Amino acid sequence: MMGTTLPTPLYGIYREEIGFSTFVVTVVFAVYALGVLAVLLLAGDYSDRVGRRPVLLAALGIAAASAVCFLCENGLPLLFSGRLLSGFSAGLLSGTATAAVLELAPPDRRARAAFAATAANMGGLGCGPLLSGLLAEYAPHPLALPFLAHLALLVPAAVVVLLLPETVEHPDPRARPRPQGVRVPPEARAAFALCAPAAFAGFALLGLFTAVAPTFLAQTLGVTNHAASGAVVFSVFLASTVGQLAAGRLEASRALPRGRLLLVAGLALVAASLAAESLPLLVAGAAVAGIGQGMAFRAAVATVSAAAPAEQRGATISTLFVVAYCGISLPVVGIGALTLGLGLRGAGLVFTACVALTAAAGRRRGPGRGDSVRGGSDGGGSGRDDSGGGGSG
Repeated sequence: MMGTTLPTPLYGIYREEIGFSTFVVTVVFAVYALGVLAVLLLAGDYSDRVGRRPVLLAALGIAAASAVCFLCENGLPLLFSGRLLSGFSAGLLSGTATAAVLELAPPDRRARAAFAATAANMGGLGCGPLLSGLLAEYAPHPLALPFLAHLALLVPAAVVVLLLPETVEHPDPRARPRPQGVRVPPEARAAFALCAPAAFAGFALLGLFTAVAPTFLAQTLGVTNHAASGAVVFSVFLASTVGQLAAGRLEASRALPRGRLLLVAGLALVAASLAAESLPLLVAGAAVAGIGQGMAFRAAVATVSAAAPAEQRGATISTLFVVAYCGISLPVVGIGALTLGLGLRGAGLVFTACVALTAAAGRRRGPGRGDSVRGGSDGGGSGRDDSGGGGSG
């Protein structure tokens, strides 16, 4: 997962080298999300039939191909290709790896395994910009060394996957991917309507920091240190992991509204940082909103998982992930388009206001099947997508 966010602090260098606008940066970023969405819709349950190990190995191979695209980059085409392949890899990896971790864990440690998978997911996403920022600032070859490091890390990862036992009984190596589409059964629609806006808004926040925050730091705040830029992005993913840990200690019916409240408060701090051109306010906003995003999203996954019938649970949670990845792509492209007319600060203020309104939305419902579920529960499901993690970047 680290590889999916490696380019974040490097976009400024790419802009100087290739010459493109902030709008193009957001489009390059959105290509990643489109890759994840394509995999979720076309092959979201593929590892259930072909086995976990083949899909994990394929994801690592595609991640390596993405790194090669960045290493050979000589213009926008390979930049787009690298991001698209990175999205394919993340789409295959996040759900499959989570399922493998849950299935390999003893039954009495499934909740702990779910958090471990989430922490690895979000921790990897946060470490990507931190690593590439440090290498870009303090080591030679800033556009090559991060991706060489990524390729080197993929080798032991592949060895570990090869040594893991297969957890799917009777896998069919000849099985083909089958499109899933998006489905929400009637029993889960009330819970889904409550949770989807929080998922959309939380991932829009992650998209803001991974696509636009480094440009704002450099152009508006004068922070040109790539390591500092990577650290700011790292902080929002670290805060999300903390929020998911906190959600595991609360019932989902309590964690979801608290997470949404913190997300809105954090977005208000981000908006204040844009208006005042303040780095401390931006970091504070990243911390508060990140905790809110982690709490709300983990609770949303638990709530939707508990409300859905067992035979449709995987498809329902995949649909929630589709909503989340629409949140990480569409609004970010919108902010890029707004910068053409309003400038980066004006576009950021409009963006944060719209996302805060979305986070505050969500139809209230009466007590239901998901209300007594812990924020970190897997809902008793199959273990496919019940991690509360999800890939971004």
